[in-house]
Amino acid sequence: MDTKMVLFDFDGTLVDSAPDLANSANYLRLEKGLAPLPLAYLRPYASMGARGLLKAALDLDMDHPDFEPQKQIFLDHYAANSTVHSQLFEGVESLIQQLDAHRIPWGVVTNKALGLTLPIMRHFALLERSTVTIGGDCTPHLKPNPASLFLACERTGVAPEQCVYIGDDERDIVAGKAAGMTTMVAAYGYCHFDPAIPSWQANWVANHADDIFPLLEQHWL
Repeated sequence: MDTKMVLFDFDGTLVDSAPDLANSANYLRLEKGLAPLPLAYLRPYASMGARGLLKAALDLDMDHPDFEPQKQIFLDHYAANSTVHSQLFEGVESLIQQLDAHRIPWGVVTNKALGLTLPIMRHFALLERSTVTIGGDCTPHLKPNPASLFLACERTGVAPEQCVYIGDDERDIVAGKAAGMTTMVAAYGYCHFDPAIPSWQANWVANHADDIFPLLEQHWL
């Protein structure tokens, strides 16, 4: 049988990084004398990275002259504080143990820059267990373009049709389908059980990380 591989988005799928991302967004606000925003408000923007968080925190669009300077301050602060409050989502460690025990290779494909992703993976002892890790700066295109998913397949020698891609944002599902992969929504992530999830037309929806391996076992392995 051809090798099968499970690929994950990172923020909002494996790691709940919203507290540290929100902390860095609020750092920008505090620097300007503004009151911090609640985590509950900033949390949905976590999967949008610096672009979304700068919009939420300072109402800065990418074409604003202050966007790039503030983005750099945000990224520098986040790089120094990315593992203070972040946690693996409940059930993720057990899921990884199950994949490892069944010798199913798995990896990470994220829009987050590789230099920001790797330290967090090391912190949670994921890096040495991952077969492949692709950051948003590893190809010229971000998801929903499937380029990063194809790169993961190229580096591992696993065909796209033998992969499942799991993510918490519609762009993850769009990218996975464009790559010819089976797709699964991590509905426990930052999409927060978005009522639009059925319209994404993923193959499966996991309401908790504990649901992922049983779905794989029942329908795919």
